Amino acid sequence: MRNICSSPEPLTALKARLAVLERRKDVGRCEVGEAVVDGVLVEAATTGVVHDLYAETAADGVALGAFGLGLAVRAACGRPIVWGYHEAVGQELGRPYGPGLGEMGLSPRDVLLVRARDIQTLLAVGEEALRTPAVGAVVLSAWGEAKALNLTASRRLALAAEASGRTMFLARIAAMPAPSAAQTRWSVRAAASRPMEGGAPGRPAFSIALLRRRGGGALRSEIVEWDCEQRSFRKPETLSGDLVSLAAQRPVAPSRRAA
Repeated sequence: MRNICSSPEPLTALKARLAVLERRKDVGRCEVGEAVVDGVLVEAATTGVVHDLYAETAADGVALGAFGLGLAVRAACGRPIVWGYHEAVGQELGRPYGPGLGEMGLSPRDVLLVRARDIQTLLAVGEEALRTPAVGAVVLSAWGEAKALNLTASRRLALAAEASGRTMFLARIAAMPAPSAAQTRWSVRAAASRPMEGGAPGRPAFSIALLRRRGGGALRSEIVEWDCEQRSFRKPETLSGDLVSLAAQRPVAPSRRAA
């Protein structure tokens, strides 16, 4: 995971790194096979727009970041992802961890992490990344209520996304949903994972709710899991109920005597 610090001259360093990505335009292609999303998540598959993601509580900030990255993986179609990371998020929740990206099925070499000290720099990082053809998707993680994240800034990002055809996921933590030019607005919180066979940890699970969609439409909620092997979201499998006990656990039936 390549990391660009917020000083000195973060945008200069970002432009230099993006220039390298320009020479790697053939690094990826859209994957085929399993559908990108199903059910409620079909709204988040819209490309060339901005999607607003809000953590339901500050404690759900880590889950929000993972959910946003999962959406970016699908939108990027194998191309690099630029992740703009407000340093306040790192101070409150911890900084991104390379092996953790691997657990999501994402190669750290395909994530360009840019740490921004303030929201203004974070927004500039997002606009610059959207203008780069080699970038597949952009994630911006921001902490708290910020005057710079206003309707005007949202419109600038939306216009940049529309012009480039690339998708941005604006993940906000410790902030209340606010009017914006985003295509959709989501609320995200962590959900309980289902243990896998052998007591292995379950897949990351998220409880998501579609709060708003431009043009109207039904608002829905769902619980989804991230399948790192398929690099896709999926609905949790429904358990059928109580399991039949194993033969060794059944009481011994009383023997019958011949008449």
